[in-house]
Amino acid sequence: MKKSILLLGLVSIMFAQIPDAPTIYPKGEVGKMVKLGEDIIMNTNTHPLTKEYVGNDLKCTSCHLGGGKEKSIGTFIGTAAAFPAFSKREKTVQTLQDRINNCFMRSMNGKRPIVDTEASIAMATYITWLSTDIPMKMNEKKPVNKYFTKTWPGSKQLKPIIKKATHDNYKNGMNLYTNKCSSCHGADGQGIGTFPPVWGSKSYNTGAGLSKLDKMASWMKGNMPLGNPNLTKEEAIDISIYINAQERDAFNLKDHLLPREKMGHYNSKVFEEKHTVESNFKAFGLDVNEIRGNK
Repeated sequence: MKKSILLLGLVSIMFAQIPDAPTIYPKGEVGKMVKLGEDIIMNTNTHPLTKEYVGNDLKCTSCHLGGGKEKSIGTFIGTAAAFPAFSKREKTVQTLQDRINNCFMRSMNGKRPIVDTEASIAMATYITWLSTDIPMKMNEKKPVNKYFTKTWPGSKQLKPIIKKATHDNYKNGMNLYTNKCSSCHGADGQGIGTFPPVWGSKSYNTGAGLSKLDKMASWMKGNMPLGNPNLTKEEAIDISIYINAQERDAFNLKDHLLPREKMGHYNSKVFEEKHTVESNFKAFGLDVNEIRGNK
């Protein structure tokens, strides 16, 4: 009990470090662009400027809750202040637009938009507005904001636990999902109403951050259940194992890039990248078929 109270207090302190999102929109054309970006973030898969680049039923706000205004993992508050930032994945220094557009290939299971289109500028303008008055501190290690890196459990805490996972963790994750997640995301994982699908072709693919067992567990611990995040670290890991052991589209980078003559400059030194459900589990030394109980 004391440990739980201590953890809740620590989380409260961590939330307090994140400032409130601004509420007063800029005037003139900048304000119009901020509002356009917010509209796209909230309606990415149906917005006329971005729907052709989205290949599933997700929106940016599906992962970045409240359009990124929530003080939780995935917040956009402070994000713009971290860019330009180095990306180990791309092996280049990435701009905020690069970071946003790359999400379309993975989390949105679609095509990477062209940098400096109206949609790309609008989303970056909105996210930059959410960093109003936050001092710049470019991230030399990875393209995420300082509140993410300081606040939430990372690989060093989660990987040792994940690497020891067995079919029992999968079964516990299934029970937890049924009791804590299925009322919003459906027993079949395909989402209900405005709540997004969490596996299958309508969800994120195997190249997305949430398809990685540690990142999904960290995200869930900070955000789920919605409105009352109360999962233990172990529960979040087991649910992540269960969800990510389900079938979803494999990721092949080449399939998510526009033809070279249309894509503009692709700011990356990496042109070959593939991921599957099997390879994502293998990265933790796990056989997904054993985890599912098929062996």
